[in-house]
Amino acid sequence: MLSHPFSHPGNPDHIQRLADYWAEVFGGPPRYSESFGGHSAMLGIHAGQGADADLGERFVACFVQAADDAGLPEDAAFRAALRSYMEWAAREVVDYSPPGTGVEAGLPAPRWGWDGLEAS
Repeated sequence: MLSHPFSHPGNPDHIQRLADYWAEVFGGPPRYSESFGGHSAMLGIHAGQGADADLGERFVACFVQAADDAGLPEDAAFRAALRSYMEWAAREVVDYSPPGTGVEAGLPAPRWGWDGLEAS
């Protein structure tokens, strides 16, 4: 379902970097921004890759299934906030996907709370 983004070798530290990024987005320390360039760097990894228009929907479906498989809490508010973030993030990544798309430098990492995207 997600062969496009994972069809090329990735960074061997991808899982740790992803954990640092998501931790920062959900209110944790700015490890990703301080070490890897923040939101602009994350978008830059995905920009111009030419992903299919439905990649975001497929990613969210896989993410929700992974949350189920991992036994994350069934709490409705928690699941709604998590899904809402993933839908927003997947849309943003797909928006930057067309070949030749650039990313503005210095974009702050988004912060996501129970009610969605928080003002930076």
